[in-house]
Amino acid sequence: MPGKKTDFKENLEIYGARVHNLKNIDVVIPRNKLVVITGLSGSGKSSLAFDTIYAEGQRRYMETFSAYARQFIGNLERPDVDKITGLSPVISIEQKSINRNPRSTVGTITEIYDFLRLLFARVAEAYSYVTGEKMVRYSEEQITK
Repeated sequence: MPGKKTDFKENLEIYGARVHNLKNIDVVIPRNKLVVITGLSGSGKSSLAFDTIYAEGQRRYMETFSAYARQFIGNLERPDVDKITGLSPVISIEQKSINRNPRSTVGTITEIYDFLRLLFARVAEAYSYVTGEKMVRYSEEQITK
């Protein structure tokens, strides 16, 4: 738990978080695991996820831009925390999506689905679902002969 020295690759560690409803809390979150933040209404779930973790990840990402580029973005305030370690690049997907389609997924909401579809179409090897044999791709020249 907090105070114990841990490996950067294993955990996201937050010390002294005081954003909105968070009262100087220390949190260790394992990386490469499915983690759920639960609690009563007003307990600080969104403050931890969006206003602390996501805000700091976004701020660190913006710091990688040149000073010239940053002047057009504006300053992102640092969340009120003592220290955050083990933070990798972050994305945030809010549940309050404008699109109320029940078939929406993380891939469709973030628009990465189309890119993944193209990637799999280009890289994958197709097999016939009837015979199980590998399908052959013909070039335009081969087709017109």
